[in-house]
Amino acid sequence: MNSQDLQKLNLPDAPGVYFFIGPKKEILYIGKATSLKDRVRSYFSKDIAKTRGPLIVKMLEEARTVRYTETQSVLEALMLEASQIKKYQPVANVKEKDNKSFNMVIITDEDFPRILVVRSRNLAHWKLSQKEYKVKATYGPFPSSSELREALKIIRKIFPYRDKCVIGGKPCFNAQIGLCPGVCAGWMSKRDYRKQVKRISLFFEGKKDTLTKDIEKDMKAAAKEQKFEEAEKLKRMLYALEHIQDIALIKRDNSRVYNENIFRIEAYDIAHLQGKETVGVMVVVEDGELNKSQYRKFKIRGKNNKVGINDIANLSEILERRLHHAEWTLPNLIVVDGGIAQINAAEKILKEKNIDIKVVSVVKDAHHKAREILGKSSKEHERDVLLANSEAHRFAIGYHRKLRRTGFRI
Repeated sequence: MNSQDLQKLNLPDAPGVYFFIGPKKEILYIGKATSLKDRVRSYFSKDIAKTRGPLIVKMLEEARTVRYTETQSVLEALMLEASQIKKYQPVANVKEKDNKSFNMVIITDEDFPRILVVRSRNLAHWKLSQKEYKVKATYGPFPSSSELREALKIIRKIFPYRDKCVIGGKPCFNAQIGLCPGVCAGWMSKRDYRKQVKRISLFFEGKKDTLTKDIEKDMKAAAKEQKFEEAEKLKRMLYALEHIQDIALIKRDNSRVYNENIFRIEAYDIAHLQGKETVGVMVVVEDGELNKSQYRKFKIRGKNNKVGINDIANLSEILERRLHHAEWTLPNLIVVDGGIAQINAAEKILKEKNIDIKVVSVVKDAHHKAREILGKSSKEHERDVLLANSEAHRFAIGYHRKLRRTGFRI
């Protein structure tokens, strides 16, 4: 498939989910977009191999056409994308991401189900307060935890739900601010709460039309029974559903579209306590400015879950895990902390992934001040390299200290 084929599709400038289709009409890849037209067009840029990697390039070579489903909002597109990936398991989606790091939304099997976010690797052994709960339903995968958090904020305002509050106690904080229906304090019956959970389930399944009809049906029934307060509440819910305010998600989605005019630097650093409680971070500098929305944190797992004082192995693990996320824009330059050994480790990982990105390292003196920059980097970017390296060190130390205070768990 090429850019000429794309022009014939006449994709809309609207949110939705797109499907790259193979020669046997199989789904090769599924993605979401704020603008279907702009997002799909970005796959045919001259730098696609650099920005998305060889797996996506191979997928594009095999693709014969693109299908799409238009949605009214990016939030709906996000939900539909996740449900469709779960349903079809396209090869390019599954292989391009570290499936152990997927975020899943779960609904517990209780009288008053909780709605929680859990890493897929933890699903089999999921626990809350040392007591095991059965999982009734799962939704996902959602590769971006920050994107999912924004989505849940919007969903919870429309459909308040329970997460961790205790039944039979005082109203939790979320109940007091309208984000929990107050099941903890007996404000909502089991029957009514289960209706609410069903609505949330339909939304996560991308079945907005069915959801809308169900709410309209309940609203008319409440009005017929002269339960006017309940009918008004459902009317407001319906209005909110039809007028979703997902500005934060739109900004996030647009920020992931590769812009060849921006010079992006990613810097990595590691923090630990004598080889224990090891963490790593990634920070981003774009055109000389810190982009904190793109920062990432990693708890080092180590080989066979054994972590020691081995900065090379730890750096390699971080880069391996970072490069699994093909939905993250690739940088123009990578900055590591250390010397030639660190550069070699990073370049080895990049070579294995067939990705061509320059790597430099910042060497420190005895006072942990930058002494020199190793590797090929133009003079115009030296300030940005030092800024990125310094910020990565600060961010890593801060993350490490926070985890030590709150309890370090992989």
